[in-house]
Amino acid sequence: NKTHIIMPTAAEQVVAAITALKKPGSPKGVSRTAIKNHIGEGSTTARINLALKNLVAKGTIIQVKESFKMAKVKAAPKKKAAPKKKAAKKTGAKKTKKVAKKTAKK
Repeated sequence: NKTHIIMPTAAEQVVAAITALKKPGSPKGVSRTAIKNHIGEGSTTARINLALKNLVAKGTIIQVKESFKMAKVKAAPKKKAAPKKKAAKKTGAKKTKKVAKKTAKK
């Protein structure tokens, strides 16, 4: 009875490494070597390199010279609500006034 350990993908490990190693306020990113050292034995060098390449292609991370940093997440443009249609005017039967019946007094 083997228990399977679910490991994060190389891409998830790279994103986690970049967010962990990024210095706030620094315009530079995180080097490839620092990412590999942070991940350690969690993944192979080839998988890390491939993950970096794919994440740059997707636009998840940005390559700045020899470093990588997270891309700024653009807020999704809000869709304008469809204009509500005005309620159609009812052109039904005309209102008739109720005529009070006069009862004859006896």
